[in-house]
Amino acid sequence: MTELELWHPFADMAGVAGHEVTVVSGEGCWVTDEQGRRYLDASASLWYCNVGHGRTELADAAAAQMRRLAAYHTFDVFTNPPARELARRLAESSPTGPGSAAFFTSGGSEAVDTAAKLARRYWEVRGQPERRILVAREGAYHGMAAFGTSLAGIAPNRDGWGPLVREVVHVDADDPEALREVIEAHPGEVAGFVGEPVRGAGGVYPPPPGYWEGVQALCREHEVLLIVDEVVTGFGRLGAEFGCARFDIVPDLVCVAKGVSSGYAPLGAVLSGARVREVLWSPGAGALRHGYTYSGHPTACAVGLANLDILERERLPERVRDLEPVLSGRLGPLEEHVLVDEVRTIGLLAGVELSASARTSAPDLTERVTRRAREHGVLVRNLLGHTLQISPPFVITPEELAQLADVLRTSLDEVADELGERSHAVRAT
Repeated sequence: MTELELWHPFADMAGVAGHEVTVVSGEGCWVTDEQGRRYLDASASLWYCNVGHGRTELADAAAAQMRRLAAYHTFDVFTNPPARELARRLAESSPTGPGSAAFFTSGGSEAVDTAAKLARRYWEVRGQPERRILVAREGAYHGMAAFGTSLAGIAPNRDGWGPLVREVVHVDADDPEALREVIEAHPGEVAGFVGEPVRGAGGVYPPPPGYWEGVQALCREHEVLLIVDEVVTGFGRLGAEFGCARFDIVPDLVCVAKGVSSGYAPLGAVLSGARVREVLWSPGAGALRHGYTYSGHPTACAVGLANLDILERERLPERVRDLEPVLSGRLGPLEEHVLVDEVRTIGLLAGVELSASARTSAPDLTERVTRRAREHGVLVRNLLGHTLQISPPFVITPEELAQLADVLRTSLDEVADELGERSHAVRAT
């Protein structure tokens, strides 16, 4: 066995040796490995490279800030210009509305854990410490820290660690009435509801009509805090600055990361509306004994500011709206394929769900297709063994979307041929 020192996340390390793909450079929607092979990055790495690879403007922003002040903490009374300015810009555009504030983290998992703790602290200060239950949706992904792992509606991510956060209840992902049942079963004990505008890592599932309207009405009726996880959907992925705008959601807390810096620096935040901020900033509330070494990291925040400038100057969320029907038009016909059950698209986000019956015969079906696509120069991700993730950078062209669709069809055809009569027999049933 080849010796490895790098422990890969979300990997069976027993099978990694000899199969590593070492990426050394990127430009636009393309990345290149150490053998010089180029790949169309159809997933924007882990959903995040919204402005595309190779943006020297972001490297320059980091270098300039490092020359002035690379890092300094923001605990107690300390701050720095990039953190202060980024907080201002995020608060002004936050779907939480006027009077918002930003609490910085190093990424989405920390943002979710922060929001969960803020929700519980809010009720402590309000004199209702019994409000500790957090409600999350089945099939949801909320990062991999302790709260996020417990909130996960994806069982394989939650299993195997033992109990972490106990006061979490999972409900049907598409039925607001399931939330009502939990609230009524635990009167006065529910602190908050956590949900993604579009469930991402669970398979890319847009909400059914009226879902978010129903959830918001229940949260308002019972004073439950509404926490929206925009780690994937924020900063233009759905054709609006935030997914909340697309679905008319007015949250109390919003978790952001990924697209805030397009991955050029580890950065996340919790955007708090006035309701939570005013309680936790009030005289007598005391210090919030929570934070991270790199909260408000000046270099990361400088990169975030430069990234927001690119999104605005190049009007990339508008570009996403223009490309949404192109993506749908290119991927939609894949539903006719023998190995595909459904194609779901919204914004520059898509999930190609592979045939459940074919997966019964070939449990590694989705991995086979992703591997074939990679051999043909296109990178897509395997979501939970049933869906292909497509979430390209916003700078992708219609021609590149056509190439993506063509490679996926070719890859599906090759895997169908590889499976032989089994795949066709499955289809016939």
